[in-house]
Amino acid sequence: MSKFEDLLAQKGALLADGATGTNLFDMGLVSGDAPELWNTDEPEKIKALHQSFVDAGSDIILTNTFGCNRHRLKLHNAEGRVRELNMAGVALAREVAATVDREVLIGGSIGPTGELFQPLGALSYEDGVAAFKEQMAGLVEGGADILWVETMSAVEEMKAAAEAAQDFDLPLVITASFDTAGKTMMGLSPTGLGDLQSQFACTPVAIGSNCGVGASDLLAAIIDITEAYPEAIVVAKANCGIPQIRGDEVVYTGTPELMAKYTHKALDAGARIIGGCCGTSPVHLAAMRAALDNHTAGLRPTLDQVIAEIGPLVSPPNKAADAARAEDGEGGGRRRGRRRG
Repeated sequence: MSKFEDLLAQKGALLADGATGTNLFDMGLVSGDAPELWNTDEPEKIKALHQSFVDAGSDIILTNTFGCNRHRLKLHNAEGRVRELNMAGVALAREVAATVDREVLIGGSIGPTGELFQPLGALSYEDGVAAFKEQMAGLVEGGADILWVETMSAVEEMKAAAEAAQDFDLPLVITASFDTAGKTMMGLSPTGLGDLQSQFACTPVAIGSNCGVGASDLLAAIIDITEAYPEAIVVAKANCGIPQIRGDEVVYTGTPELMAKYTHKALDAGARIIGGCCGTSPVHLAAMRAALDNHTAGLRPTLDQVIAEIGPLVSPPNKAADAARAEDGEGGGRRRGRRRG
């Protein structure tokens, strides 16, 4: 087994980390700048973020490489630094993981290319595979334990990432963001993600959901996945409560107590890797660690119970629109280039 599967077998459930972007903004990152450049420009700040998550009890920390592919980096004239920045991201995480006398795994974070695939956009499938393969090569060379593909929306992009991953001897995790009426921006449902497992060139060891619009919405997606695929290893990495716009800022409403409740609900829903995305601080994560360690298995939650305890759905399913799309044979939609955490 891989180190990931071995640690999961030992512990039963694992705690991932919290937000990257929102925490780096608190550390001085300016909106519009590439967080990945901090792997070389501000390495001590990146290590401090990783250390805060390890100290809070994370079993898995994700590298600061979410947008570290040639297409996103070209926006910052850094497309020639893919290998360097990915290797540096892994090295910083590995340095922090070595500070504790327990196993902390390094997930090499891989986000979307930021481009639309043909025929909606200009990026060919082959070019998408090449971009992911280039990034993964840097992560593997740096010493990552897991190839962690996250915040995905389009089926063809997930397939391209999985095809790239088959060239490397590391476990693959794929999570999608179900942020549009219970589906991804490109129209994929949570059960649709489960259906895709058999179509990927490299079968993921785990699937699930991250980011999105709120913890309740993410739990709704997890409930759907685990009901349809009870044997799957499922990741739940929700935003910290519900995002609210206050002036020029997006503020996440989740308290440590709420994120502890979310952890219990995610475990009872069948998730085995729990973490936080946008807005999740080390304080939230510490509460989640305590919840995971002290969890007593309960009944599988219903959506009504999730809403009652965690809060309302931000983007509830649009059944009328789903029916219309099914009748017309449509499943698409426009896509936005969004960052994790």
